[in-house]
Amino acid sequence: MPNTFTQIHLQFVFAVKGRQSLIHEPIRDRLEKYITGIVQSYNHRLLSIYCMPDHTHLFVGFRPTQSVSDFMREVKSSSSEFINEQKIMQEKFNWQEGYGAFSYSKSHVQNVIYYVLHQPEHHKKKTFKEEYLEFLNKFEIRYEEQYLFEWME
Repeated sequence: MPNTFTQIHLQFVFAVKGRQSLIHEPIRDRLEKYITGIVQSYNHRLLSIYCMPDHTHLFVGFRPTQSVSDFMREVKSSSSEFINEQKIMQEKFNWQEGYGAFSYSKSHVQNVIYYVLHQPEHHKKKTFKEEYLEFLNKFEIRYEEQYLFEWME
């Protein structure tokens, strides 16, 4: 698109169905590389990614040539298909319905990259539920508890 200039930075957060801890080290690396390929195939810019055992953080320089919902549908369906077709896990893998998408200004990019890449340290202090509710509250996103992810306490 000539004469179209954008700067959109989005952090996506999505969870494994049932919040099962299925994404372990050998799987994590392969899954992150596969999702990176999806991001790049749509000409978005991967800024950082980290797949925790039960959820994923994906930070992207987003191009407005695709809707956010279409992008997330593609990331989640293609990556779960990849895991299942490659038989990377013994059990069937699926992502939970829904996701969080949070936007950031350029001045926050480096902090968000650091945050995403240091998920294991972060989650030693805070549960996924605490983290996710903090995002929703910080960004002033109204929500109903019944429509949030399934939580494992």
